[in-house]
Amino acid sequence: MKTVINTNNAPAPIGPYSQAIQAGNFLFASGQIAINPATGELVLDDIKTETKQVMENINAILVEAGVDFSHIVKTSIFLKDMQNFAQVNEVYGTYFSDNFPARETVQVAALPKNVNVEITVTAFKP
Repeated sequence: MKTVINTNNAPAPIGPYSQAIQAGNFLFASGQIAINPATGELVLDDIKTETKQVMENINAILVEAGVDFSHIVKTSIFLKDMQNFAQVNEVYGTYFSDNFPARETVQVAALPKNVNVEITVTAFKP
């Protein structure tokens, strides 16, 4: 059985997908970019601000699903420019305290709406 997770506190999907799906004890969140859910506008001031908005969007989905960052078991970070890795990692790291999730970070040719970073997560809901 799968359950669609949707919240107004994260950006509405811009295509035929859900913000997240809970399947059994796993939560699969779609990739998040730096869209402010209140305004629908991109937050592209700088890479740190952009990453913080992405992480806040992820947080809103996690909260709606009844979990938090400590439940994340896997993340995927997609960067338009690997030169931004250190700054993205700095912001990303503030959302975790220990027992860090598995992760990969890759540079890609392009991202939706020409953003600089997109992050997706998988969480375990006990």
